[in-house]
Amino acid sequence: MAEKEDWDKLVERKGRLTVVLALATLISAFGSSFQYGYNVAVINSPSPFMQQFYNTTYLERYGTPMETNFLTLLWSLSVSMYPLGGFFGSLMVAPLVNKLGRKGTLLFNNIFSIVPAVMMGVSEIAKSYEIIIVARFIVGICAGLSSNVVPMYLGELAPKNLRGALGIVPQLFITIGILCAQVLGIRNILGNSTGWPLMLGLTGIPAVIELVLLPFFPESPRYMLIQKGDEKTAKKALQRLRGWDDVDSELSEMRLEDQSEKAEGHLSVLSLLSLRSLRWQLFSIIIMNMGQQLSGVNAIYYYADSIYASAGVKQNDIQFVTVGTGAVNVFMTIAAVFIVEASGRKLLLLIGFGICCVACVLLTIALNFQESVTWMPYVSIACVITYVIGHAIGPSPIPYVVTTEMFRQSARPAAFMVAGSVHWLSNFTVGLVFPFLESGLGPFSFIIFSVICLATLIYIFLVVPETKSKTFLEICQMFAKRNKVEIKLGDGDLPLKESKEKLEDAVKITAF
Repeated sequence: MAEKEDWDKLVERKGRLTVVLALATLISAFGSSFQYGYNVAVINSPSPFMQQFYNTTYLERYGTPMETNFLTLLWSLSVSMYPLGGFFGSLMVAPLVNKLGRKGTLLFNNIFSIVPAVMMGVSEIAKSYEIIIVARFIVGICAGLSSNVVPMYLGELAPKNLRGALGIVPQLFITIGILCAQVLGIRNILGNSTGWPLMLGLTGIPAVIELVLLPFFPESPRYMLIQKGDEKTAKKALQRLRGWDDVDSELSEMRLEDQSEKAEGHLSVLSLLSLRSLRWQLFSIIIMNMGQQLSGVNAIYYYADSIYASAGVKQNDIQFVTVGTGAVNVFMTIAAVFIVEASGRKLLLLIGFGICCVACVLLTIALNFQESVTWMPYVSIACVITYVIGHAIGPSPIPYVVTTEMFRQSARPAAFMVAGSVHWLSNFTVGLVFPFLESGLGPFSFIIFSVICLATLIYIFLVVPETKSKTFLEICQMFAKRNKVEIKLGDGDLPLKESKEKLEDAVKITAF
């Protein structure tokens, strides 16, 4: 009876959200993910004043006003350099996390935030719009790295029963960053002719805070044990993160994972693409990241202001409605944090893409009848808000979580490099193509997004397994059947199930 009570206590202690784990999550998410969201939205509100600065600077230099087409080109570069930098940042993920570690990469990444923050802050004084364009590319590199490394870091710090919830926290801070940029962009705050340089420069503050505080928190124990072979440091890190001394069971699970992939070593992207045992995992993260960005989320935000205006919202009040939409996004992402472990990843993805699919169809109908039916603009607003809700609970946060979970330690950096590249290229493509789609198809362009949502939903339903509360090895075994391979372990070449049983026996012996 006493032994059973001791075992129950051991189980209860698993999954505990300790102060160290909570603070490491908040600091890394605020210092890195927040900046991603902030820089997505920071130039939206002050864009008229920034373009005026571009024009005035050109006039002072050359004595003639800037041509409209050239101004449009410069502004397009200012916007598109951010996702382009994100793509190049994603290409840097694997070499940096393998060399510097997860925490080390996040600290190094702050260079790509602080430097462009200073550049953008002094751009008006320097009378140079070129500085802004270059700075947007550099801060895009920061976003490309942080959008991949933070979920990887937190996924490796978290116990398996909290991995989903903590994995959504980076997306939560992205939405908070967007909301903060929208609030600061209100005309009476910083979204005006004098406040926009300060608004752009504020992105460096979270980076400085992370640079000061994150060194006090542990590196990923999995990285230290599996990739660096430093079991002593890994054990100390786990003890700090879990809040108790007996971490032998978790260390044993890491050793088991290490044995199962010793023959693979650190996988490059080319190796990842050629491995049969990871084929369906790779397909899945590519489809989910493409679906996330090609589902029309950026197009919805592009259309939002005109939809609000057609519904009778005063031009000066649209900025407040936009902030309200951002608040809805934050609220629903918070909801996802609390329900992901109960509902699972797959269900949230299916519900989210389903809502987005229906919202896009209804929005197409509403936009087509907006001029002829007096109440139809209100349906359009409802469709926008519904779409934001759907995207916030599934397509936005969950792909990062499952990318962490679908791959073991040796393949994870390369997998995030692929997922991040697909994410940012898709983002860049939508920004480039949507204006042409909108001018050619008008509201019917949303039908394309609806089809993409539906196709992604069908793929997830048929292929992607539920990963909640599973170890990384158990998830690999689930995919092994679809990949038609068998996962073997390095030392006795035992099947995973038998080895897991031996591991559980060892845990019981250790516990009692």
